[in-house]
Amino acid sequence: MKESDQLDAAFAALANPTRRAILARLAQGEATVNTLAEPFEMSLPAISRHIRVLEDAGLITRGRDAQFRPCTLNTEPLQVVASWTDRYRHIWDNRFDVMAGLLKTMKEQQDE
Repeated sequence: MKESDQLDAAFAALANPTRRAILARLAQGEATVNTLAEPFEMSLPAISRHIRVLEDAGLITRGRDAQFRPCTLNTEPLQVVASWTDRYRHIWDNRFDVMAGLLKTMKEQQDE
């Protein structure tokens, strides 16, 4: 998969709060679909669709352990996202520095 396709799939998957919550749970260790579904008030098929999106984006993998198919977090696509965002870090750092300077000036003017 090309990097741009991988980024598109990862960002699309990460755009949903349920999928982000599933990834947060998987950051603690592998889990079954039933375990992942517990905190949500939605049907098992709906959770399975979310898991499929995450799996298609490469963010999770599903293993096979007897009749169970535990889900595991795959960090490689997240590393691609982090690498892409790091390319723009200097822009945000500069903007935050400018904002900090403006806030300091405003505070100094207010204190006068």
